[in-house]
Amino acid sequence: MKHKRLLSALLAAVMVLCAFCSCNVEEIFGDLPYAVEEAFKPDLLVHFLDVGQGDSIFVELPNGKTMLIDTGENYHGEAIIDYISQCGYKRIDYLVGTHPHSDHIGSMSYLVRNFKIGSIYMPKVSSNTEMYKNLLKSIKKQDLTVKNPRAGLKIIRGEDFSARVIGPLEIDKDNLNNCSLVIRLDYRDTSFLFTGDAEKEELESINADMNADVLKVGHHGSTSSTNKAFLERVRPQIAVISCGENNDYGHPHQATLRLLKNEGCDVYRTDRDGTVTVYTDGYRIGVDTNGKSIGRAKN
Repeated sequence: MKHKRLLSALLAAVMVLCAFCSCNVEEIFGDLPYAVEEAFKPDLLVHFLDVGQGDSIFVELPNGKTMLIDTGENYHGEAIIDYISQCGYKRIDYLVGTHPHSDHIGSMSYLVRNFKIGSIYMPKVSSNTEMYKNLLKSIKKQDLTVKNPRAGLKIIRGEDFSARVIGPLEIDKDNLNNCSLVIRLDYRDTSFLFTGDAEKEELESINADMNADVLKVGHHGSTSSTNKAFLERVRPQIAVISCGENNDYGHPHQATLRLLKNEGCDVYRTDRDGTVTVYTDGYRIGVDTNGKSIGRAKN
């Protein structure tokens, strides 16, 4: 699985993405006068949406279903729905809130009220914020329920792909970051690891295989989530950091960026690259950065 060649720099991969991606990326790239000698049909696409200082990840699964992991702050809901709709979907089959912080589930209530939702997954931990209370009210009003997956549960089962919760093993009510649902998505020979805001304590406690080609870097690139030992377990080829431009937290931290560089990762950042799409056919991997934001943090 490791040591696959990154195809984002190859024009052939870009061209075939234009032909096969559900989103109309031809409008982004325009007509490129290059011949494609080898077919590359990506049928798993992971969009790391630029929602400023927050997380939101939209996944197009090989069977035509969709997953949305986190929703950014409470003013991104309409833009997220527009993005998903432009990709040709009218439903989120699997909606995941990694943990109840506003930069991860702030717009979830809006999506529940205004979009068709299948299953909802959140860790078994509560918050006393109005945002969280309103989310629960919206879920109840839409006659939906929240599933609290335990580590080891497969929330998605396909013929040759799956999404499995590998953390947390225990709920840390004193630190909501360490209640983050950590999800590993596998498709054929490729794998993705989504870590929410899980910090070192939670990540060190996970006993499942964390080896992955693509890593969503934890906690917006903070040093609280990423150290050398963790990266040696994951051994990512591609690392994506979701953070806001000129944010108040100094994310991503320079120490994290140095660690990723030393591990040989190709690093992408939503604050610089806009929405980042990683696509694969289960064997080869490509990356598209279109420079577009679906919603910067309000001034």
